[in-house]
Amino acid sequence: MVRMKSLVGLILAALVLVVPCTVKAADASQAEVDQLKRDIEDLRKRLNSASAAPRSSSVERALDSKYGPNASVTTKNGKLTISGLVQAWYYTIQKDNRGLFDKAGATAGPDTNEGQDNSSFRIRRTELKFTMDIHENVTAVVMIDPAREASSFPNIQDNQANSLVFKRANQVAPEFDAANGPGLGSTGNIASVQAGSGAVPRLLQDAYINYHGVIPHHDFQIGQFKPWIGEEGIRSSAQLDFVERSFTGQLADQRDIGASVHGTWWDDRFQYWLGAFNGAGNYLGSANQFQNRADDNDQKDFNYRVLVRPLWSQNEECGCHTDWGKLELGMSGEMGLHGESGGPDPIAAPVNGLNRRRAWAIRHDAWFYYAPGGVVRGLWVRAEGTWIKDRNAPGTVADLNGAGGSDFGNLGTGSGTAQSNGHPTHVWGGYAAIGYKISESRFGEDCGGWLKNFEFAARYDTFYNVEIADPANPAHTNNYKTDVITGGVNYYIKGHDAKIQLNYNSMKNPEGGSSNFHNVRNNSFVVNFQVAF
Repeated sequence: MVRMKSLVGLILAALVLVVPCTVKAADASQAEVDQLKRDIEDLRKRLNSASAAPRSSSVERALDSKYGPNASVTTKNGKLTISGLVQAWYYTIQKDNRGLFDKAGATAGPDTNEGQDNSSFRIRRTELKFTMDIHENVTAVVMIDPAREASSFPNIQDNQANSLVFKRANQVAPEFDAANGPGLGSTGNIASVQAGSGAVPRLLQDAYINYHGVIPHHDFQIGQFKPWIGEEGIRSSAQLDFVERSFTGQLADQRDIGASVHGTWWDDRFQYWLGAFNGAGNYLGSANQFQNRADDNDQKDFNYRVLVRPLWSQNEECGCHTDWGKLELGMSGEMGLHGESGGPDPIAAPVNGLNRRRAWAIRHDAWFYYAPGGVVRGLWVRAEGTWIKDRNAPGTVADLNGAGGSDFGNLGTGSGTAQSNGHPTHVWGGYAAIGYKISESRFGEDCGGWLKNFEFAARYDTFYNVEIADPANPAHTNNYKTDVITGGVNYYIKGHDAKIQLNYNSMKNPEGGSSNFHNVRNNSFVVNFQVAF
């Protein structure tokens, strides 16, 4: 049937082309020509009717839905789009078997770096995203990343910071005081809710429904997705300028469960987001992830984000920036009441509750991006900074003097080598980056086919990511910063869809001082092979 349909189609096409010439040659009347057109149209209708009729045999049905190149993908309803990202790394880290806290403080606690400085291949991301347009106003998105299930790889931006970007007691070594870790005095179920530990899955990333096209300039979203914080954190992982996000970007690269509204005007040159999320855990990362877990308090976090693009012009003919270039400015924030506890000290005197005292938590972020045009087109600069205030989970901040500490008294109810119930603390940090992309520069057309694919970039990244209890008042947290200078080369085989990235990270962790930190040698070199589709 399929072959017959094709054959008849070819005959029809030939008739359409040949018959007018024949008729003209024979000097036929207009009536004969019109009759011939009617006959062709009737033949078309009969052919379409025959193709729509039930298949006469199972062979014909099988042929019509055969496997092979260009076979169509069908769904029950709507339009399904499948996209994905694969990143394969090779990294090598400077060798140093001693960790940051090794021999620091009065307790001389062990802190080995043996497991964090091994050279290794790594599958960094394996994102698979399904986008279903079920209706002109309704879209559902599900994205999974099986590579997120791996938890033994070091943080490449700072291998001393394994949980998000912070170095704390639960990252030091189990010998510190395993019995007094998170969840002391409560059941395993309470500990899982409090810290997102145990069997909390990391496979599911995005899972949300978007409602759009009804209220002008607005769309609405509900489900699990990233709160609208900053720029780098919520940017697609396929679009990163460097192999890994900055400290600031990593803290914002987390999903939560909630709902938001988004408004946009003037060709996306002004946008805003407002959202409400569960806010389980804390912004410091010491209570583990936000996603794929039940809320650990009755309150919800409020989120806002505002973006403005005073300059956002582009020459459509050449695809390059105009003389004014592109400028983007933005700020965002999130705030809410975190924690829920049945008593003033959830470690020394636990009672029923989720065992983390309440605290008003807040974080703010601001950023800018500028890509000039004219003779310096191809150049770009970015900068972003964040400030965070929250309370750490009990037992997650190292007390190097072994005194512990709580909110009620400086030295009274400690848990040995971990801060039992510290005051809320604040940290801050940010990055500045610059790059030059040859394909978008004035030299792009003059360079050879392979040379124009290069981009050169550099970044300075700093954050107060090391936290220890104050020796004089263990309820207070002292914060120390880490600096990272990154040099990078990007080679775009096919834009961001296929590229190779090389980064060298020069690290400077805290060292010496009153806490006697070990000067860890942990510079790193990373190669990222990427395919996005």
